[in-house]
Amino acid sequence: MKIAVLPGDGIGPEIVTEAVKVLNALDERFELEQAPVGGAGYEASGHPLPDATLALARHADAILFGAVGDWKYDQLERALRPEQAILGLRKHLQLFANFRPAICYPELTGASSLKPEIVSGLDILIVRELNGDIYFGQPRGLRDAPDGPFHGSREGFDTMRYAEPEVRRIAHVAFQAAQKRAKRLTSVDKANVLETSQLWKDVMIDVARSYPDVELSHMYVDNAAMQLVKAPKAFDVIATGNMFGDILSDEAAMLTGSIGMLPSASLDANNKGLYEPSHGSAPDIAGKGVANPLATILSAAMMLRYSLGRAEQADRIEDAVKRVLAQGYRTADIVTPGCKQVGTREMGDAVIAALAR
Repeated sequence: MKIAVLPGDGIGPEIVTEAVKVLNALDERFELEQAPVGGAGYEASGHPLPDATLALARHADAILFGAVGDWKYDQLERALRPEQAILGLRKHLQLFANFRPAICYPELTGASSLKPEIVSGLDILIVRELNGDIYFGQPRGLRDAPDGPFHGSREGFDTMRYAEPEVRRIAHVAFQAAQKRAKRLTSVDKANVLETSQLWKDVMIDVARSYPDVELSHMYVDNAAMQLVKAPKAFDVIATGNMFGDILSDEAAMLTGSIGMLPSASLDANNKGLYEPSHGSAPDIAGKGVANPLATILSAAMMLRYSLGRAEQADRIEDAVKRVLAQGYRTADIVTPGCKQVGTREMGDAVIAALAR
């Protein structure tokens, strides 16, 4: 099984190193091949997603991704900025289904910004559509406003678009995910304002007829944002579009104590996927050895489960993370009084030690 390893920028190389160490500690053989991406890709070849990196990603069985982005690239034209690498991979590989589980481990209830009784036992899954919406819709760009009250002024414009087949395929993914959990699905939209969301809602209702065992509810995105803070355990699976999913999943991450705990999987129609932590490249702490590698390690576990058919090994990694947290190991983002604060490498070593036991 071939895994493309794309560390990227900022803390990406540090956290990916720990995930690779964990994979190598398993009684499995993986062919791991590394390539530059993001700012590192731009430095290597003048583009954030070099042709060789894209070719490796296409031919690998799965992709382990770190993070991209650095302030020093902010002055580049948008097409050359590091963030275009992850957008390009999602589009070129048709990775349309993003799974973002948000689990609050018992040991981390004190690290959450909410009261323990609100987040204790939290276990929700956000299914985000990745290939459409305002991120990819055309037309887009900068221009002089052709009309309106600010006619002639410089304006930026993007287009929110969804075709019915796009919504239908992510709807099936979300319903099937709900069938494996508590059989409750909340579809999040803004149908009271956006035609795109009305189409989304109509298609979700139609697809629901094929899943009579799943309870479907609908919620406007602003209310969903509020309810995630007020009563997050009322949710089981949330299905939503690209823009809303980006925002809500980061909000859900903080319920768990830190975005450094949130893994993700981005899958195509055949379950080939890209696996990455939900957090960014954090260039302000890069190289300091303090980043939390657990989201990346848990992303590697998702890779084993969804793309590589190694569910037992995925369980081993997830159980090892639970044991490490129970032993009191914490990186700076999740540390609470009485716990043992460790760095990136030490946390990875602790997970490997827990695997061995």
